[in-house]
Amino acid sequence: MNRKLTISALIIAAGVATAGGLAYAKTSDVENDAIADLAKAKISLTQAVGAAEAHATGKATKAELEGERGAVVYEIEVVTADNKVFDIKVDAADGKVLSSKQDQADRGEKDDDKD
Repeated sequence: MNRKLTISALIIAAGVATAGGLAYAKTSDVENDAIADLAKAKISLTQAVGAAEAHATGKATKAELEGERGAVVYEIEVVTADNKVFDIKVDAADGKVLSSKQDQADRGEKDDDKD
C-alpha cells in the first residue's frame, strides 16, 4: 500500500512540475532569436543568396540569417571560380549587398566550434 502511494505521489509531482514549466514557457517574454529575425526579413534566403552570388560571381556555400545592430542581415559565403571565398552581407529588408570582403583561410576551424 505504501509503495502505491509513493508511486502515485511521484506521478502527481511530475505532472505538476511539467504543467508549471509549460505555463511558465507560455508566459515568458523571451522569444527565440531565429523566429524574431525571420519575422523581420522581407526577402527570402533564396533571393539573398542570388544577390550574393551575382555580386561575387560565384556559388554560395553557407548562408545564415543574423540580427545585427537592430537590423537583420543574411551572411553568405560565396566561392568564386578561381577559388576565392567572400563573406557577403545582404540586407534582409531590401536585398542590397551591404558588404563584401575576401575571407582569409579558416585554418580548419568550424563555426560550431566557436559556440
